[in-house]
Amino acid sequence: MTPQAVALSETPPDSLGEKVQGALSPSAQRIVLIRHGQPAIALSPQTNHHGFRDYIDDYEEAGLDPDSAPPEELRDLVGELTAVFTSGRKRATESAKAVAPKAEIIADALFVEAPLASPRIPLLRMTVPKWAVVSRLMWYAGFSPKIEKYRHAKRRARQAAERLCATARKDGAAALVAHGYFNYLIGIELRRRGFAQTGSHKAKYWNAVIYEKG
Repeated sequence: MTPQAVALSETPPDSLGEKVQGALSPSAQRIVLIRHGQPAIALSPQTNHHGFRDYIDDYEEAGLDPDSAPPEELRDLVGELTAVFTSGRKRATESAKAVAPKAEIIADALFVEAPLASPRIPLLRMTVPKWAVVSRLMWYAGFSPKIEKYRHAKRRARQAAERLCATARKDGAAALVAHGYFNYLIGIELRRRGFAQTGSHKAKYWNAVIYEKG
């Protein structure tokens, strides 16, 4: 499952390994995009399309699982920042506090996940991650009943990237704790702005990708 196709995942976090970089030069900019930790909700129940619709709402309301702790390398990477951006969703805000407990948490709906809608497919029962893949693929194809369209999400990602770039230009670094797929869209925009990428966007909790420039 790739972040292009899925927004809900049960896979565990990767080790950051060599993603942790040294100090920045005075002119350098660094932006760290972090997916939230595991939410406090069942990860892969089987359900029909009605159940998946309800699950989407429950997932959006869920906070961070108390047993889901950020990797120490991730805390080291952003622990010195005075502020961290988040989408404002409970699971993202609690994750930001866990990874950077001393930082100011700046919540902005600009960074919320690109939404999913439950496709009406009668008689079919699947696990939630499979429903998420189907829903995301249909969203690409134009299935967006009463939710944000794909082209609008890409436009929002451009605005989000600029918000982070403005902070990185001013402070040297910026960090966002948000959501897997929308982080991936922001990453596309950062590469277009000349940032080099370290790490890859994966549907894994606490996944971190570093973008650097200069």
